[in-house]
Amino acid sequence: MSKIYITTSIPYVNAAPHVGFALELVQADAYARHFRLLGHDIRFQCGTDDNSLKNVRSAEAAGVQVKDFVDANAYRFEHLGGLLDISNEEFVRTSHDPRHIACVHALWRACAGKGDLYRKAYEGLYCVGCEQFYEPSELDDGRCPEHGIALETIREENWFFRLSRYGDRLIELIETGELRIVPAHRRNEILALLRRGLTDISVSRSAERARGWGVPIPDGDEVVYVWFDALANYLTGLGHGSDETLLQRYWNDGQRIHVVGKGISKFHAIYWPAILLSAGLPPPSSILVHGYVTVDGRKIGKSAGNGIDPERIIQTYGTPDALRYYLLRHIRSGDDGDFSAERLEAAWSGELAGQLGNLANRVLALLSTSFGGIVPPVPDSAFVDEAARLPGKVAEAFDAYELHVGLADIFAFIGEANRRFTKGAPWADAKALLADLTPEDRRATAARLSACLAEQVYGLAVVARCLLPFLPSSAATLHSRLGIPAPRLYQDPLILAGVKAAPQAVLFPQRAAA
Repeated sequence: MSKIYITTSIPYVNAAPHVGFALELVQADAYARHFRLLGHDIRFQCGTDDNSLKNVRSAEAAGVQVKDFVDANAYRFEHLGGLLDISNEEFVRTSHDPRHIACVHALWRACAGKGDLYRKAYEGLYCVGCEQFYEPSELDDGRCPEHGIALETIREENWFFRLSRYGDRLIELIETGELRIVPAHRRNEILALLRRGLTDISVSRSAERARGWGVPIPDGDEVVYVWFDALANYLTGLGHGSDETLLQRYWNDGQRIHVVGKGISKFHAIYWPAILLSAGLPPPSSILVHGYVTVDGRKIGKSAGNGIDPERIIQTYGTPDALRYYLLRHIRSGDDGDFSAERLEAAWSGELAGQLGNLANRVLALLSTSFGGIVPPVPDSAFVDEAARLPGKVAEAFDAYELHVGLADIFAFIGEANRRFTKGAPWADAKALLADLTPEDRRATAARLSACLAEQVYGLAVVARCLLPFLPSSAATLHSRLGIPAPRLYQDPLILAGVKAAPQAVLFPQRAAA
């Protein structure tokens, strides 16, 4: 059993959450659930970045006190996790968690003790949207390459972190795989940045520019730069700087996995491990980098005016699994993917309802009328062998950070199960048993019907088990319809013969699109 710590990034709360962040939540949750089913000791943390300058400016634009503004939006992010069946143990808000200031200060003092913090007067081009300085050569026609907005010229004397000291060590960590960045093209992007050389970064800002909002630096009148503050939250939930029991268990002794969007991969793959090395702490083990959710090819953004409300989608379908399925199956794990209500409805009605739901309904209805719902002994067959191989395929997809492939494998098997069920036409055997048959024909017909239904129930049970990380609510319901408990571990025995299944209601009812 391994100890594994999984985190999402922490979003700015300058506006309500959109479906793009839902992608990150469900990816991280799928991993947390998968690892638990493998028997690992899991700690899963989410949270919000409350202290960014863009939060302050958004509150000012709304004419609302910063604390009230941040509290209202942070609640919506935390609430979204509940709506999406996210199984995190911890939710850290950087302006609210009483442990966070102690954590940031402990990290700051450790870096200072290493000689990696120093004072410097600085003038640079700053993007509030990214919360970072840019070199002129990095701009797109003089504008932020991420947000397309004009940058602000900032002149301050700040504390700087000696990021340049850690470039060679970071290259070594990534090339040896000690720091794993997936997918490979994101790893290559980070290595290219490192090989161009690193410059030191500002890690404080004036309290005046921050409007007094944020974590104060130790023994000073400035506030901590938002990325140093925000990244520290991964340690806050483990008690760094206070009670470090969880820190020892999950960070020092465990695997450390961050799930982040490509727009902030540099901060997590360069800034964060360098800060940790300076502070004498292990760097992350893995950084899983997803792409953007787009609408008509444009990135969804809280400030772009094209956000899609995930809460509304969940309310429309009456379950989080419609959205979870779309995001995990129809958006490649490490790449950008487009979202549309029409494709979501097609996935729900054509795949979840039309393939899995329809198969379960047909099999269980015939099992009920033919055998009173009692599952016959599962036969040896090529189909049963194929079902038994499915969990291994799904595990390989998790290992490769290709969750979409895992779901594609599951639904390819469901497609084969539908074809086999239709070709076998067991309803004809069920009807024949009502006719006047010879004893020999009756035995052969009953055996054929029994084998067909038993192997189909076995296939559905394997599918239900494989779907637990992806669609926890629907997978639990399918287990219930099959008359079996959802397993605590993948390896728990799958016992079906003699179990009583029930057809009950439709698994994925047809409904209007969002």
